[in-house]
Amino acid sequence: MSEFREHLEELKKNPQFAAEYERTRSEREVMRAVIRARLECKLTQKELARRTGIRQSNISRIENGTSSPTVDTLARLAEGMGKRLTIEFR
Repeated sequence: MSEFREHLEELKKNPQFAAEYERTRSEREVMRAVIRARLECKLTQKELARRTGIRQSNISRIENGTSSPTVDTLARLAEGMGKRLTIEFR
């Protein structure tokens, strides 16, 4: 296990941290999904920005978790990568 993972597991023993970590799970999933899809398409943030009309700085904020994208923005990103956005509840 990496040092980061070990540290995270230690932090998650704190009930307040664990609750907040779980509360923000969906946001982390969105970040990872955008990054994963962009890398699968072999696109830089700048190239994706050009394809979508979304500023590169906004794509960066979405990927680093400092901005929560709207469904419309996610759909534009998906379209720019030649993908289709799907949302599901589990």
